[in-house]
Amino acid sequence: MRALIIVDVQNDFIPGGALAVKEGDQVVPIINSIQEKFDFIVATQDWHPADHGSFAANHESKEVGEFIDLNGVQQILWPVHCIQGTIGADFHPMLDKKGWRAVFQKGTNPLVDSYSGFFDNNRQGDTGLSAYLKSEGVDEIYVCGLATDYCVKFTVLDGLDQGFKVYLIADATRAVNLRQDDYEKAIEEMKNAGAQILSSSDL
Repeated sequence: MRALIIVDVQNDFIPGGALAVKEGDQVVPIINSIQEKFDFIVATQDWHPADHGSFAANHESKEVGEFIDLNGVQQILWPVHCIQGTIGADFHPMLDKKGWRAVFQKGTNPLVDSYSGFFDNNRQGDTGLSAYLKSEGVDEIYVCGLATDYCVKFTVLDGLDQGFKVYLIADATRAVNLRQDDYEKAIEEMKNAGAQILSSSDL
């Protein structure tokens, strides 16, 4: 069985949000249009406590974009975003949620960031997504959402590592692009790892 995984389409990642992804809002109508093609849909949600270690504001004299060692992992520092219970952490208001089976929250441990929908960045925290999908008979996953070069990419890579056949719906993602070619590099990395790259029109 196949499942659609919608990654982090939240207000703080939309233009105007705290960690805005350029054109991030443009994925919403595409994702809404493809949901009808799937009987099984889940979503992930960045869900940070205010004291999260990935926030530059929580480190004296550190700026957004700098790197620190966070619990043994090289961590880029981000603006404060997706705080639990805030409007910024809410899903985009135009995103159709009525067919979703479950939402998996991540980034809840202040000591480690969590890009992937499956595991945190030091792979010590498990969201339960893999076990849930397997218990429901899912063996193929189709991934979309925000952002291509971070949470989408790591969800795809961990999905492959967990034994799923993985498809990236590329036009239903957008990238942070801290460097200009980060989108292309992320696509190449996912492809080389074994993911199949397709467009929403291929479904």
